[in-house]
Amino acid sequence: MTETLQKQTPVPVAPRRPHSFSRHGITITDDYAWLKDPNWQEVLHDPAVLDPDIRKYLEAENAFTEGLLGHTAALQKKLVAEMRGRIKEDDSSVPSPDGPFAYFRKFREGGQHELFARMPRDGGEATIALDGDELAKGHDYFKFGGSRHSPDHRLVAWSADTKGSEYFSIRVRDWEGKKDHDDLVEETDGGVVWSADCKSFFYVKLDDNHRPMQVWRHRLATLQSDDILVYEEKDPGWFTHLHESTSGRFCVIAGGDHETSEQRIIDLENPDAPPRLIAPRETGVQYAIADRGEELFILTNADNAIDFKIVTAPLRSPERKNWRDLIPYRPGIYVIDHDLYSGYMVRLERANALPSIVIRDLRTGEEHAIAFDEAAYSLDTLGSYEFETTNLRFSYSSMTTPLEVYDYDMAKRTRTLRKRQEIPSGHNPSDYVTTRIMAKSHDGAEVPVSLLHRRDFTRDGKAPLLLYGYGSYGVAMPASFNANRLSLVDRGFTYAIAHVRGGTDKGWGWYLDGKRDKKTNTFDDFAACARALIDAGYTSEKRLVAHGGSAGGMLMGAVANRAGELFGGIVAEVPFVDVLNTMLDDSLPLTPPEWPEWGNPIQSEKDFRTILSYSPYDNVAAKSYPAILAMGGLADPRVTYWEPAKWIARLRATMTGGGPVALRTNMGAGHGGASGRFDRLDEVAIVYAFALWAVGMAERGEV
Repeated sequence: MTETLQKQTPVPVAPRRPHSFSRHGITITDDYAWLKDPNWQEVLHDPAVLDPDIRKYLEAENAFTEGLLGHTAALQKKLVAEMRGRIKEDDSSVPSPDGPFAYFRKFREGGQHELFARMPRDGGEATIALDGDELAKGHDYFKFGGSRHSPDHRLVAWSADTKGSEYFSIRVRDWEGKKDHDDLVEETDGGVVWSADCKSFFYVKLDDNHRPMQVWRHRLATLQSDDILVYEEKDPGWFTHLHESTSGRFCVIAGGDHETSEQRIIDLENPDAPPRLIAPRETGVQYAIADRGEELFILTNADNAIDFKIVTAPLRSPERKNWRDLIPYRPGIYVIDHDLYSGYMVRLERANALPSIVIRDLRTGEEHAIAFDEAAYSLDTLGSYEFETTNLRFSYSSMTTPLEVYDYDMAKRTRTLRKRQEIPSGHNPSDYVTTRIMAKSHDGAEVPVSLLHRRDFTRDGKAPLLLYGYGSYGVAMPASFNANRLSLVDRGFTYAIAHVRGGTDKGWGWYLDGKRDKKTNTFDDFAACARALIDAGYTSEKRLVAHGGSAGGMLMGAVANRAGELFGGIVAEVPFVDVLNTMLDDSLPLTPPEWPEWGNPIQSEKDFRTILSYSPYDNVAAKSYPAILAMGGLADPRVTYWEPAKWIARLRATMTGGGPVALRTNMGAGHGGASGRFDRLDEVAIVYAFALWAVGMAERGEV
């Protein structure tokens, strides 16, 4: 079957155009460097200017992938229909109160994009200020960057990206008149913090290399060229972002890389004042502030608090010497986040790979936790516009339980269910089982694996299984509900999440053990999870499909090189696979900020050799590989389109058997893929159809 399909659609062959360079006495030859457009920065702004030779090659790859998976077209349509049937098309968020109004987001039936709305606080008719479906008309791609109403509730500042390149343009609109002002602020990260007088707002401008380095203030009814530069970060390895402080009193300028951070504040009552530094940056020290009156509550890893602690400091003199422990460091209990209200502090913690919410009464010091029962679950606090409240809003889900949103009265210790995710086509949680096993990695580390399967599943090694992983930047993979997965699980798949090192699933130390010179632990953990699942009878070799995206796509590329024999298929979405070349190019948007994560191969021979030893593109070998589907986005500023393109070209030219390997590039989207909520389902359907095909289930009428 596969051979027939490949005869019908010619297999693209990327010409070899060797480019050699030397660094630290080591010479590297890259046959496919030409796939990187020398004008890549212009391509991010306007994909139409892509070099014609490169475009021709990418389109040939798309045609090949279309031919390879063309026989699954009916299956893909069926998958999309199923997944869409699980979406409440006119869904809406729980209104969040702020003064006289409650703000919320909603969808219309059949609509692709969100509507931003509000209603009177105690109920009444809703007013829609931003209609995403209307604003998206005439654009092939449309994504909201965010919206924030002004403190006087008259205006809303909103942003959108219409290219997929994550350059967001900010506009200002009247809530009641629903008409945009003439203000237009371009090339931003999309976020806004209003001044207290509602006459100006702060924003972050992206530079030509797509780095957020500058904070500006825009005064309403003026040109962007007249905006005021408030702060400029000089270190190209640092990123800068803005948010409102917990009390709403300050604009917080938060800067940092993956190891170090530094924050400044601007009093929103006095927006002309220069930013005020909290504590000077110290390499390896991270901190994040929350404010209450004249006191700061600071989450930090200072003093070797690997899993973080919370300290307090006076607002008037917040430097390190005045920090005092409030919640001391407790090894094995990772403090993920903290939030403040007038009378309470809330912290989100994780221990033994399970999250919890702990509430502290700031008057008495008494603490209590909100309890949950399932073996694996996801938990998050949702914040509030209001500081003077006893209400905490949080969300809960598990791999079997759809998302639930609760309001919790921190004084009375009572919870009220405000919303349960509806599955219009029906969902009975008792038909499914979520469980967790531990996989022993090469060095004895116990790696959690969260599992979802049907209750009537038989553990005899015959079932297919999709194993998902990420394992970078300290990002934990929550065991949360995802309705799309049911389309695989209902066809007999087990869905598994490997909580590998490089994430913070078991604390900050779990992250540190999966970065830089310990990066290969991430790959070995994933392979160990695959073998543990096979040994436990959940699946067998070649019935496994691996899936990951972005840095998780790097994991996929490394696993293909190191343990490809275990898998029937591998899906790598926007995969970061050309690690060495990317880390050597300091003009790319993310390269300098990424050096703390991966190492700096420009300056360090050790880092160069470490990255070279595992970079998926550089370690493609003359051996058999499983079937591989790589997916990229032409306007992606994070993982550039040429990374998966080069990888697939080298795989096809080098591998001695197995496959096939295929590339699909979305020619009008970036890192997040398609922008509409239903359009994105088309891409999920391709992934799932490939997974079903890779284990032989797209041919036998099992779908």
